[in-house]
Amino acid sequence: MPDYSGQVTHVHASLTPLWWIPLLPLLGAAVNALFGRALQRSAFGRDLSKRLHIGSLGVTLVAVGAMLGAFALGLANFVELAGLAPGERALYSFAWKMVRIGSLDANFAFLMDPLSGVMTLIITGVGALIHVYAASYMEAEPAYWRFFTYLNLFVFSMLLLVLGDNFIVMFFGWEGVGLCSYLLIGFWYSDYKKASAGMKAFVVNRVGDWGFVCGLALLFWGLGARWLDDGRYLSDYRARFIAVAGEAHGDQGASAGARDAAGGKAGERRTPRLAGAKGYLTFTGHPGARVYLGIANAAQLASNPPPFGVSPFIRKEIDAGVHSVVIVPGDGAVIGGDGLEIAAIDRMRVEPGKEVVVATVGSTVTFREIHDQLVIKDASGKAFLKDALESKTVWGGVALVTLACLFLFVGAAGKSAQLPLHVWLPDAMAGPTPVSALIHAATMVTAGVYLIARLNFVYALSPVASGIVALVGASTALFAATIGFFQYDIKKVLAYSTVSQLGFMFIGVGVGAYWAAVFHLMTHAFFKACLFLGSGSVIHGMHAVEHDEAAAQDMRNMGGLRRVMPRTARTYQIACLAITAAPIPFLAGFWSKDEILWKAFGTENTGPIPGLLLYGMGLAAALGTSFYMWRSYYLTFEGPHARKEIKKKVHESPAAITGVLAVLALLSALAGVVFGFSSHFIGGHGEPLLEEWLHPVFAHADVSFQRHGLGLELALMAISVGGAIGAFSLARARYGERRSPRWESEERRLPGFQLLSNKYHVDEIYDATVVRAFLSLRLFFAEMDRWIVDGLVNAVAVLARAAAWVTGAIDRYLVDGVVNVVAEGTLSAGEKLRSLQTGRIQSYIYFLLGGVALFSIVHYFLR
Repeated sequence: MPDYSGQVTHVHASLTPLWWIPLLPLLGAAVNALFGRALQRSAFGRDLSKRLHIGSLGVTLVAVGAMLGAFALGLANFVELAGLAPGERALYSFAWKMVRIGSLDANFAFLMDPLSGVMTLIITGVGALIHVYAASYMEAEPAYWRFFTYLNLFVFSMLLLVLGDNFIVMFFGWEGVGLCSYLLIGFWYSDYKKASAGMKAFVVNRVGDWGFVCGLALLFWGLGARWLDDGRYLSDYRARFIAVAGEAHGDQGASAGARDAAGGKAGERRTPRLAGAKGYLTFTGHPGARVYLGIANAAQLASNPPPFGVSPFIRKEIDAGVHSVVIVPGDGAVIGGDGLEIAAIDRMRVEPGKEVVVATVGSTVTFREIHDQLVIKDASGKAFLKDALESKTVWGGVALVTLACLFLFVGAAGKSAQLPLHVWLPDAMAGPTPVSALIHAATMVTAGVYLIARLNFVYALSPVASGIVALVGASTALFAATIGFFQYDIKKVLAYSTVSQLGFMFIGVGVGAYWAAVFHLMTHAFFKACLFLGSGSVIHGMHAVEHDEAAAQDMRNMGGLRRVMPRTARTYQIACLAITAAPIPFLAGFWSKDEILWKAFGTENTGPIPGLLLYGMGLAAALGTSFYMWRSYYLTFEGPHARKEIKKKVHESPAAITGVLAVLALLSALAGVVFGFSSHFIGGHGEPLLEEWLHPVFAHADVSFQRHGLGLELALMAISVGGAIGAFSLARARYGERRSPRWESEERRLPGFQLLSNKYHVDEIYDATVVRAFLSLRLFFAEMDRWIVDGLVNAVAVLARAAAWVTGAIDRYLVDGVVNVVAEGTLSAGEKLRSLQTGRIQSYIYFLLGGVALFSIVHYFLR
């Protein structure tokens, strides 16, 4: 039996370098940043642009072409990924070495697994559609080139975030999307309110980033060692590298009858076993490290023998049997806690046809290496590194893994607008509508959900942290849903809907239903992008009758738009059906949201937080969603026109807008049943397609759920759908085709209207507490700077001037005096001696003879 084994990550080389995928949007951003202004001013394609109702053709081709290229590369690698056995779906691509300080080894490397593959297709696919939409929506924008520069740059950052193989690459993307969000929200920066909204988003996200960094630091420290009470630093495991016999991942979510191309069971390696004598070795840590086999002593290594391989290498053939391995990382890396730069694995057993992975042990920022450490078992079957991490505590006896997870959740809450860091997202609607759809619905705001899903194997170790994540998510979902009841700005309704739906995703990752959370992330990207872009189409039309921006977004000025914008109305209606599951269920949101509620009902992974409470809060939020979404539909598209000019002046949007809406509406209708239908609803045993696909990513998250029968699941589903239909009926009765002419005044008299329409006064509370406190602190520091810092500086300046005067006086009167006396004496002596220079030879002979006589006399008497 090998010394170490486990279901470590089996990687394969990517079809194309994965960094090409984010590179294309970056190149698009660079080209438009450098040449976009000239392209927009040129006559290139101007007639075609007018016929298509889009902006500059050159700028559009660059931006949209970059997105389509990125989508094509992502899809090609996704297909390659799908062709692998379920337990081996991980494509690795190394670009270059980045940070190597001591035991810290972070590289510009990328990984596509089932989770990041889904995210890549969402980002590039939905992103490409939104780029096409924006080409028409922003047609008359003077800074059209600048808008698409920012949009491409955002997609580049988001792709870094999801494809990064480690925290460092992810954090580059994490900060990049924050910067691009700031730039795009404040795109019309000459408007103070819009510029302020961008700054608000930037500042609130910095609070979250502080949590992200603290959580990463704690996790990095906790993986390596612990501080003892006597101050000593004790390493968990002396070796930096260990050889791990890779175990088969088993079924990995595939159906019982699935078989791979070689005829074996699903999850087994498809590579045929070599006849008797060969195995495989994989090493991707410390790129550039040289690996030697059979080195007996230092002298042999000093003779510079050829290495077996140079990291990274994947599935390199090696003779079966027992080997001694020496690894020389180089570049100043410290690999053993004693400062040695050579690592030795004395005994590495390679079985014929099997793979051995050289795993990195200890502090690391690479996701795969963290995962692998938690699944590695010693010869006794004990996951000793996982046990070591779970046993560590910090201040007050708090588990280190719990505190690290909570800090990371602060980062996730900031990026994904969860309580109490939600306040930036509604104000972010100040940006152009395509920005709202791409950044604040489909991609960036889901980054926090992705972070926790990526670290599922860490969060599963802390039921307390998971329970807090789920409770905050449920609270946010319910809180934001109630605010949406009485908003009149159509984009603000959708903004609070986004905050609420993100809460559902955090319920999912908190209760351990990671795949369901990612499922809702995907369906939400489709129907919320459709809703936001639909609202943009409405605003685009309303500008014909309302030139004030706020008035053009106010649903009280709309009504009856279905009769003049039928395609926009139909797609918006389908998206409403998808998000509410009422009055027609079975569209996209029905499957993902109900799966989250079902898992919340039976969860055993939330520590002290009962699953029934989470289920009740989520159900209430779902019913509220049905009410406010259908309210927005009826006030916008049904009933009488609020302005008589609407009938004559408002028209359907161009094909570039409505075509994108139609594609998103189709995805909103079909994605749920395609990816979420399970045959167990009709007596089978198959799992949903997306759950099977994502299972290898979440296989090692140790979560459990209560076992309930199909009857209870269907009953809870009926309660959810029935309640949503009831909320839909209420919205239709109050705001539908035959709504009361006095509906607004009647609404204002409802209990709680003022509280909800004013958003629980959260912004006012923040202004009166946090903002005022920081402004006061600013004044305090300003006074401290003026009287203390400036006082110290001025005092030092006075002392320096006094010292300068003293040294000047010394220089003037002492140093210069001595120099002047010497100079004047020399000058006087010279004046007197010059009289001796007569120019007469006779005088010189007399002086010479006199000197000789004088010298002779003195010499005579001194002898």
